[in-house]
Amino acid sequence: MKPTVKGTRLSVEFILGFLANSWTVQQVLDNYPTLTPQALQAVFVAECMRDKSLYMLPFLSESA
Repeated sequence: MKPTVKGTRLSVEFILGFLANSWTVQQVLDNYPTLTPQALQAVFVAECMRDKSLYMLPFLSESA
């Protein structure tokens, strides 16, 4: 069973696939309105913990 974003049926892997294909955080949020910036941040944290790596990604509050 793949980890999913809380309150959705979207898998972490699915969301990361968009970002790997050059989608911006804003594009993901626009196309999946049930996601919140906090949910996307949790996706990144989950991936960092899985890989034991640190990724620095821009969030809406930093780009505005």
